[in-house]
Amino acid sequence: MVESDIRYYRRRACEEMAAATRAVTPAARDRRLQLVDLYVTRLRALSAPSPFEEEPSAFAWRATAGQNN
Repeated sequence: MVESDIRYYRRRACEEMAAATRAVTPAARDRRLQLVDLYVTRLRALSAPSPFEEEPSAFAWRATAGQNN
C-alpha cells in the first residue's frame, strides 16, 4: 500500500520537528526547521491541517525546538 501525500508530509514534519529538538548545533536545528516548514507548506497546499496548528511557520518554533539543549 502506498502512503498518501498528506500522511507522508505529516509524518515527515513530525519526524523533523523531533530531530530539531535533538539537534546539537543551532545550524542543524535551523536545517531541520526548514524541512518542517517545507512539509507544513505542502500540507497547506493540499488543504490539510498542520500537525502544529497553533503556529503558522516552523520558524516560530525555534524557541521551543531549542529548549532541550
